[in-house]
Amino acid sequence: MLTLILGGARSGKSGYAQRLATASGLPVGYVATAEAGDAEMAERIARHQAERPAHWLTREAPLRPDLAFDAADCIVLDCLTLWLSNWLCRDDGAGFAEARAALLTQARAVAGDPARRLILVANEVGLGVIPMGELSRRFVDEAGWLNQELAVIADEVVFMAAGLPLFMKGKSSND
Repeated sequence: MLTLILGGARSGKSGYAQRLATASGLPVGYVATAEAGDAEMAERIARHQAERPAHWLTREAPLRPDLAFDAADCIVLDCLTLWLSNWLCRDDGAGFAEARAALLTQARAVAGDPARRLILVANEVGLGVIPMGELSRRFVDEAGWLNQELAVIADEVVFMAAGLPLFMKGKSSND
């Protein structure tokens, strides 16, 4: 089963993903894509680490999170937009197309396995104005296209706002 959780900053995406993983009753692997480029980001990462159950297996995978999908039967990948940023800020995104294809292939494989669960967290960045800079526009475009493709293969798509899950596809939605 694949669940895609979208929302803005501080919308409750990570907490909801953690509650879903805990409720699954499966062994949980947490795949983190963030990199601590400065002290503030290091504090954010530390806060996220402290909020996760200590018995979850954590894998740091800033560029190839798909390679960690075998860590457990339930995988939480947090967050796809940070993963995209990691790629776009390295060598103008060289290698991103291949990494994106690999991620989608692995996501489809896990989604098709009834004994497994994949919970993907991503920011919805397409609700604002079109950014002025080329890199920012590419980021918004790539994030939107990735979210759309994942939404097609997802069993559930949840949009988080003010800590509340709004079901767009799957449970409690009209699909």
